[in-house]
Amino acid sequence: MKQGQLGSKMEYWKKIIILLCSGWVTIWIYRSALSPVFPQINESLGGNISDAALGSISSFYFLGYVIMQIPAGYLVDKIGKKRVLIPGFILFASAALLISQAATISMIYVGSFLAGIGCGSFYGSAYSLTSQNIPADKRSFSTAIVNSGSAVGSGFGLILSSFIVVQMKMPWQTMMYISAALTVCMLIAFALIIRSNKDDVAFIEREEAKAKAAVSTEESKPTISPAKLFAPKMLFTYVLYFATCYAYYMTVTWLPNFLGTERGFEGVAIGFSASLVAFASIPGALFFSRLADKYMNKKIQFIVVLELLAAAMLLITVQATNQVFLLIALILYGFLGKLAVEPIIISWLGENAPKVGVGTTLGVFNFFGMMSSVIAPSLTGKISDMTGSKEMGFYISVVLLVVGTVLFLLSNMKQAKKA
Repeated sequence: MKQGQLGSKMEYWKKIIILLCSGWVTIWIYRSALSPVFPQINESLGGNISDAALGSISSFYFLGYVIMQIPAGYLVDKIGKKRVLIPGFILFASAALLISQAATISMIYVGSFLAGIGCGSFYGSAYSLTSQNIPADKRSFSTAIVNSGSAVGSGFGLILSSFIVVQMKMPWQTMMYISAALTVCMLIAFALIIRSNKDDVAFIEREEAKAKAAVSTEESKPTISPAKLFAPKMLFTYVLYFATCYAYYMTVTWLPNFLGTERGFEGVAIGFSASLVAFASIPGALFFSRLADKYMNKKIQFIVVLELLAAAMLLITVQATNQVFLLIALILYGFLGKLAVEPIIISWLGENAPKVGVGTTLGVFNFFGMMSSVIAPSLTGKISDMTGSKEMGFYISVVLLVVGTVLFLLSNMKQAKKA
C-alpha cells in the first residue's frame, strides 16, 4: 500500500513540474509580447504616447500582480491551490481579450492591471505545490525546471511578437488572442491535474497536524509572527529579491526598445537578440541549481557570486559599443542572472523561513520582489523621456544588485562562515 502511494506521489510531483513550467510559459508569452511592439501600439493609439506611458503598461500589470501576492498566498493556505488558480486564470484570459479590444491607453492599463491580478494567483500556488510535493534533495533543480518556463515563454513571446507584428505586419492584438487561447488550455490542465484539498495528501496531513496541535497545546492555530517574518536575515532576502527583479524586469521590458533605438538592431533581430537572455537562463538555472542541491551548505555563496556576476554583465551590456560584445554580455547575464539564482534563493528561503504558512511567506517574499517590477518599467521610461536614453536604467539596476547582495551577505555572515 505504501509502495503504491509512493509511486503515485512520485508520478504526481513530476506532473506538477510539467504543469507549472507550462503555466510560466503561458504567463511569460503574454508578459513579453507587448514590449517589442510599443511603437505599433503607439501608432494604433494616435502616435502621441510617451515612453513613460508605454512603460506604464508593464507597471500596471505588475501592480495588479503585486497586490494579489499576499492575498493569494493566504488563500492558498486556507482554501487550496486549485480554487485560487482557476478563477485567477479565467480573469487572465478575459483581461488579454480586453486589451485586444482597447481603443485607448487607459483601457490597456485596465486590462494589464486585471491580467496582473489574474496571474498573481500563480506564484503562491506554484511554489506551495513544489515545496509540498517535491523531495527536498531535488527541490532546487525541480524549481529551476519550473522557472525555466518563464524563460521559454519570454523568449517565444519576444520572437513571436517581433516576427508576427514587426516582420509580418500583423495587428499587435494578435498576440493577445494567442495569450488568451493558451490560458484556456492551462485552465483545462489545472482542472484535470491539480488535486482538490480533499485529495491532496499534503493538505490532509497539515489539517490533521493542526487538529492534533489544537488538542495538545494552546497554540492551536499556527501563525507567523511579524518578528520572524521580518527578521534581518529575512528582510534583506526580500531586499535582494527586489534588486534581482528590478534588474530583470527593467531589462525584459526595455531591452527590445533599447536595442532598436540605441544600438542599431532591426526587425526580428530585436526579438531574437532580446530572447537570448531568456534562453541562456535555462542552462544556467539547471546547472547552478544542480550544484546547489549537491553542495547544500554553500547556497549563500552561490547566491552572492551569481548576483555580483550578473551585475557585471549588465554593466558590460550598457557600456559595450560592439554588438558582438553586447550579445555576449546579454547571454552571460541570462546564464548568471535572475532565473539562475532564483531557485537557489527560494530553496534557501524554504530552509530558513518560519515553518508554518508557506504560502504566506512566499507571498510576502514575492510581494517585495515584484514591487520592483511596478517601479522599473515606468521609471526607466521617464528617464528615457528626460535624457533620450535608457542607459541610466541599466546603471540603477547594477547599483541595486550590488547593494542588495552586500546587505544579504552581511545579514548571513555567520551562516556563510560556518558553511
